[in-house]
Amino acid sequence: MNIFASKEDNFFSIAGKNTSVPRLLRNSLLTGLCIALSLLTLVPLFSIVILVVRNGLPLLGLQLFTQLPPAPGTQGGGFGSAVVGTFVMVGIALLVAAPIGILSAVYITEYAPASRFASTVRLVAKLMTGIPSIICGVFAFAAVVMTTHKFSSIAGGAALSILILPTILLTTEQALLSVPYIFREASFGIGATPFQTICRIVLPEALPAIMTGLMLAVARAAGETAPVLFTALFSQNWIHSLMEPTASLSVLIYNFASLPYDYHVKLAWSASFVLVTIVTITNIMAQVIFSPKHR
Repeated sequence: MNIFASKEDNFFSIAGKNTSVPRLLRNSLLTGLCIALSLLTLVPLFSIVILVVRNGLPLLGLQLFTQLPPAPGTQGGGFGSAVVGTFVMVGIALLVAAPIGILSAVYITEYAPASRFASTVRLVAKLMTGIPSIICGVFAFAAVVMTTHKFSSIAGGAALSILILPTILLTTEQALLSVPYIFREASFGIGATPFQTICRIVLPEALPAIMTGLMLAVARAAGETAPVLFTALFSQNWIHSLMEPTASLSVLIYNFASLPYDYHVKLAWSASFVLVTIVTITNIMAQVIFSPKHR
């Protein structure tokens, strides 16, 4: 019996040696292919960043944030009104979409995760993520601009809130699902109510991921042109009221990049650099402030 066992072991060991080399080679090739493709995805990103930085830095200065856009064919000026208008409309969008998206995600995750209503909300949110942004602009134009008979920051914020609402809802849902259920059971075990468990255990634990979703929404809202163009239009002046046409960085880039004046084209590149910088700094601050180490 020992002789047959030793022969069987030798057979499998030889077979393993014969098949291990091709497997290791195939594994190495596939690993190298994955690394190469991963590096390839970084090429467009770094190309865009380098292009924006190289063309946007020459005009960068304090005057860009304190002066109004110049008239066609003139030199000087900046885009301070567009920076303010962008912050105002993105802020309005967050004030509208964040509470609705977060509270909706809490309900479909914590109170009725398996109900038909929750399934319908998830389906509608996923469908809304694929809606072109111009459709949101047309809807806000019909619902707000045609009602008030004015292009305004309110209309622009309404369009952007529709655009970012599904992103906030779906990312918040995933953030809540990532919290281990044992945390909820421990809270229920010491006598806490579901509301107390959500407010004191689940939401604080999911806060970093929720903030990441909000920053993704901010990044998308700040860079959208079509919804703002349909609802807030553009203005060469500082914003004095939420019910008047408002400038934004994305529309300024769209307008100035197509003008046949070198200075305005350079301003468009500088505005692109500022927009990318604002989005990047916002994401970094959210990650640093709301990381688990700082809670």
